[in-house]
Amino acid sequence: MGDIERNKQAVLAFYDLMFNQGRPRDAIERHAGDVYIQHNPEVADGKAGFIDYFERMARDYPGKRMHVVRIIAEGDHVVLHNRQEWPGYPDFAAIDIFRLTPGGKIVEHWDVLQTVPETAAHPNGMF
Repeated sequence: MGDIERNKQAVLAFYDLMFNQGRPRDAIERHAGDVYIQHNPEVADGKAGFIDYFERMARDYPGKRMHVVRIIAEGDHVVLHNRQEWPGYPDFAAIDIFRLTPGGKIVEHWDVLQTVPETAAHPNGMF
């Protein structure tokens, strides 16, 4: 398996463990590098900030689910286009960008979220 395919699998495993299984500490321990740089303004920087935030999300939203629609990778970056379901909220269309080390560990994250509207000016959908 090449580095790009390995990186895709690492990000998929990390995101599933953190989001769908509600186990952010395990996700960080298994898949993060020595540092974890966070760009989401609602999540504190570093591994502890990530764990704290997503442990709280796992408690507050136990039915939350993420469904990967597509995954794109180039060099040391992996991009997920996904649909997020948060109980009590409209679904979200999300783009998550991860940077990995040469050894395949996740060290940086960016994301953008948009609610999936009930109607659109076209029939194409968000995914």
